[in-house]
Amino acid sequence: MAQTGTSNGFWASVANKWRGFHFITKEDLHSAKWWLSWLWIALGTLILALGFVLFMYPYKLTPGGIWGMATVLHELFPSIEIGWFGYMMDIPLLLMAFLVFGPVFGIRTVYASLLTPFWMLVLPYLVYPDPSVQTAQTLLNGVLDLSDHLLLAALVGALFIGVGVGVTVRSGATTGGTDIVSMFMKKYLHTSFGTGILVADVFVVMCSIVVFCLMGGESVIIPIYSIIAIYVAVKMLDYVIEGANDSKLMFVISEQHQPEIERFILDELQRGATYIKSSGMYTKSPKDMIFLVVGKRQLPKVKESLRRIDPTLFMVVVDAHETLGEGFQPLGEE
Repeated sequence: MAQTGTSNGFWASVANKWRGFHFITKEDLHSAKWWLSWLWIALGTLILALGFVLFMYPYKLTPGGIWGMATVLHELFPSIEIGWFGYMMDIPLLLMAFLVFGPVFGIRTVYASLLTPFWMLVLPYLVYPDPSVQTAQTLLNGVLDLSDHLLLAALVGALFIGVGVGVTVRSGATTGGTDIVSMFMKKYLHTSFGTGILVADVFVVMCSIVVFCLMGGESVIIPIYSIIAIYVAVKMLDYVIEGANDSKLMFVISEQHQPEIERFILDELQRGATYIKSSGMYTKSPKDMIFLVVGKRQLPKVKESLRRIDPTLFMVVVDAHETLGEGFQPLGEE
C-alpha cells in the first residue's frame, strides 16, 4: 500500500507540472520571429554536427558530452553509427527529464535533440565517398586531411561546436545530453550545474583514454587535444551567448573629492553615472557611492584619473556580462 501511495504521488506531481501547459499557441504560429527561431536551431545543430563530423571524429577527438561518448561507443561497436548512439542516449534522457522536471525544456529542445543526431547520420554520406570508412584520408577525398595538424583540427572543431551550441541556446533550446545529466546531478546530488557538466565531460575523456589509448593504442596526445577542444568550445559558447561585451562595472567611494570625480565623469569621460546612498558599517557615516559603467579600453584611463583626483578613494571593478540601455546595447537587441 505504501508503494502504491508513493507511485500515485509521483504521477500526481508529474501531472501538476504539465497542467495548463501548451507547446504551441496561436500567437506563435502567426509570429515570424517564432518561425525564424526554428530555422536558427536547425542551423545551430547543423554547425555543431559539421564541427564534429569534419574535425572531431576522423581524429578520435572526444569533446565531452553525448557526442564524445557516442564516439567512444562507436569505437567499441563500429556497426552502429554515431547518430544512432545519439538517439539511444538522448531519447531516454529527455523522457526522464520530462517526467522529473516537467516541460522545462520545451519542444525546441526536443527538436534540437532529435535534429542533431539526424545531421550526424546524414553528413557522413555527403563528405565521405564510402560512409563505412570514415577516416581523415577519405574525408572529402583527402582535401581536409589534418592528420599532421591535430591541434588545428581540435581548435577549428571546437569553434564550430561552440558556435553551433551557442546559436541553438540563443534560439531558446539546448542540445540535451549532458545538460540533462547535470540537472539530475543538481537535483539529487546537490552539485552546481557547471560542476555537473564538468563531471560528465571528464568522465567522457577518461572513457576515451581507456578505449582509444589503452585498448586502441592511440597516442595519449589525443585526450589532451580533446581537453583543449572542450575549453575552446565553452569559451566560444560563452562568446556567442553573451556577445563581445567588454564593459566594466565600477563602484567608487571618495570621502572628499566627489565634485572633482563628478566633473571628470561628466565632462572629460562624457559618461553618466549614478549615486547610491550607503553608509559605513563601522562608522555608520553616510556616503554616496558612484555606480559607473565604462568600456574595457577606457578602464586604464579612468583608474589612473581617479587615483590622481583622490589617492585614498575606494574602488571595486567587476565584469559586466551584458549592458543594455542608452549609450550601450539597445534594449531588446539580440
